[in-house]
Order: sequence, then C-alpha cells, then structure tokens
Amino acid sequence: MKVFNTMTRKKEEFVPLKEGEVKMYVCGPTVYNFFHIGNARTFVVFDTVRRYFEYRGYKVRFIQNFTDIDDKMIKRANEESITVKELGDRFIEEYYKDADALNIERATVNPRATHYIDQIVDFIKELINRGYAYEVNGDVYFNTKKFEGYGKLSGQNLEELQLGSRIDVDERKKDPMDFAVWKSQKPGEPAWESPWGMGRPGWHIECSCMAHDLLGETIDIHAGGSDLSFPHHENEIAQSEGRTGKTFARYWMHSAFVNVNNQKMSKSLNNFFTAREILEKYDSDVVRMFMLSGHYRTQINFSLELLDSTKAAVDRLYNSIANLENLLGEVSLDNMTSTEEEYIKKLNSYKEKYIEKMDDDFNTADAISVIFDLAREINTNIGTSSSKELVEYSLDLIRELGEPLGILQVSKRGNLEEEIERLIEQRQQARKNKDWALSDKIRDDLKAQGIILEDTPQGVRWKRI
Repeated sequence: MKVFNTMTRKKEEFVPLKEGEVKMYVCGPTVYNFFHIGNARTFVVFDTVRRYFEYRGYKVRFIQNFTDIDDKMIKRANEESITVKELGDRFIEEYYKDADALNIERATVNPRATHYIDQIVDFIKELINRGYAYEVNGDVYFNTKKFEGYGKLSGQNLEELQLGSRIDVDERKKDPMDFAVWKSQKPGEPAWESPWGMGRPGWHIECSCMAHDLLGETIDIHAGGSDLSFPHHENEIAQSEGRTGKTFARYWMHSAFVNVNNQKMSKSLNNFFTAREILEKYDSDVVRMFMLSGHYRTQINFSLELLDSTKAAVDRLYNSIANLENLLGEVSLDNMTSTEEEYIKKLNSYKEKYIEKMDDDFNTADAISVIFDLAREINTNIGTSSSKELVEYSLDLIRELGEPLGILQVSKRGNLEEEIERLIEQRQQARKNKDWALSDKIRDDLKAQGIILEDTPQGVRWKRI
C-alpha cells in the first residue's frame, strides 16, 4: 500500500510502527457552529482511509479531537450570553448528529482540549525546560529558531515563511514567527491555573498533547485539511519533536479544498453550505460519493447540479442492488453451476482491480469507477436463470466494495419496481414531447440494469433479462 506523504512530497510504501496496527490522528472541528461541506470532505476522506485500513486487516486506533476553547468560541459564547462549555457541549452533540448522518464511523476517542489542561501545562513546562519555549508576562511562546527543522513540512525555511505569512506584531516575542502555546487571561475569558498565571492553551499545543497522550511519542499518520499544513501542523511538529527529540508522525496526509461553483466558499458570496443543509436534500451515499469522486489531494468543485448527477449515479448502483435482492426470490436454482464457478473468477478480477486502486494512495475516484464496471458486468450477465448462490455472491461483492467508501449498505429491496415505473412514466412523457434522445437514454439505462422494455398496444411492459 502506498501513501502520499506531505513531508517528503512523494508516495511511500506504508509500513506501520507495529505490524497490523495503525495509529492515526486527524484534526477535528472547532465546535462553535455546524461543520460545512469543506470540513465534511476532510471527515469523509479520512473516515474512508480508516475504513480501508480496516478492510485490509489493520487494527486502527483513530483519534479525532474537538477544539472546545478558541477565540471564535469565546466570541460566539459571549454573543449568546452562555459559557464556552455550554457552546462546546451543544455543537459537539450537533457534530455527532451530522457525522452519523454522513455514515462517519465514531473515532476510537474524541478528546476535548479542555479535558487536557493539566497535561498541556506539563507539556509546556518541558518545552521551557528544554529551551524551546519562554514566558513573557503570563504568555508562553514557542521559540521557532531554537527548533532547527522548523518549516520542513511546508518545505520552506524560516525566512521564507516569515516573508510569506501575515504575522501578528508583538514586540515581546523573540522572533515574529514565534507562536503562543499559552495565552494569559483577558477580561471575560475562561481561564485555568498555570505556573504563568491564569490563562488558556494555544491552539497548536492542544493537538500535540492529545496525540502524545493517546497514541504515544511517534504515530503512524497525522491528517487534516490542506489548510492545516501551515502553520498548525508545522507548529505541532516543532512542539512535539522539541519535547521528545523523536519523529512525531511518520506520514502526513492532507485533503484538498472544496470550491463552490468554482469559487472559494464564503458567506459573503452566499455560497456557504453546511453539511446539515445538504443532508436535508441528499442521502449520505450521494454526499459521500461526491466527496470521494475526485482524488483526496485534488480540489473538487461543489454544485447542486453535480450532486444531482451524483444522485443519479448512486441510484443506478442501488437499482443493481435492488435487482439482485429481488432476484433472490425469483431464481429456482440454488447452487452454482461449474460455469458459474468459473465466472466467479471474472467477478473477483474487479475486486482485485479495486484493491489495486485503493492501495495506490486511496484512489477513491478510480475505485468508484471499478464498482460501476462491476455493476454493469452483473447487470448484463446475471438474471433469472442464474443460481441463488451466484446472485448472493454478486450482491455481497458490490456491498463489500462499497463498505470502505461508506456507501451501498442500505437495502433497496421493493424500491426497484417503483423506480422502474417512474422511469417508464418519464420515458412516456419524453416520447409525447418528441424528446427521442431522453426516451432512448432511459431505455438504454434500464437495459444496462438488466431491464427490457416492450412497447405493446396495452402499454409499456418490462421484464428482466
């Protein structure tokens, strides 16, 4: 299995620290609002990575944190006249609702930053003792020049990063690139006791501490959206390796952005969508397939038209599943014939190709194409003359390949006839409108699913091949 490592900028053979096990940390949401579709892509992508590792037989310890203390949280809590904890509690619950609706597996642990204050304080003490951090009037900063490897994830040296970044000017810092690991309390802010006075942790230190506590000094994979590569992940590396002197993460993975109608998502452009808004209109299978229809390192463009197109594609796969489910009650032969046993080898060749694509840096786009090829193969060659054993094998295989992607697990039995009748009605209307192209397309799509239409004086009839 090969994984593209952001640190080395190349695909590398995946070799875990411990054979058969994967320690994986993914940066989670700041819980002050519902998560948007850009967040959703990151969550779906790395849920799929985790699922595929499990499919390949690995035991995965998957950590995804909640940032529950942050400037945005403090601002919103003050606006609503509630505590930051109340705000965090509410939106953690809302996160689970939306993540569950997206068929995202629960993490092994979802740590909250505010539950790790004591460990964070101890972490910072060690950084100070090692000369990697210093205190100024209740604030503690990480000394970036002290850490020789600073910039290695982004591939730039300190001077280049300084020129290319917007930096908050603070004359108390030894260097403009130094960042806060502990922030002294400001009026109206929640705070905790520390050797440097009342305050709260900086954002970057939280993930370093939770990863260290739950996964150890060195982990297999650290992942998140590409916007986190710098400065968040760069700072995590500096802190973690400054503390331990050991490699923090052996593989770094980053998912690309989602544009909306070819523009960056922004509330000011009125093109901002939360995952919940989209899930009110589309099933999780549709949203997940859309998010996985491009390689995770490739930017994708979001639009409702593209989701509609994805829905039609998902429906085609579910029609194949429903057809197989209905065939189970119609076929008369129980056991496979010798010809069918030989045919199984051809079906398994699709599974082999699927694994080949997913083993190549989780190429979900090509893996989805393989599933469609498999469905066409099954639609064309499996029907009422097939054995029940072959039908069951085919159905199980489609579901098996869908499971790592988090799709195609719902039973659609009984829905197929209703869908066929709807398409026939749509075709009849197209013929009345003399839209022969649409009429032919509906007929051909149904034929590809093993359904033949017959135009008779009594109306349209259909039968399975």
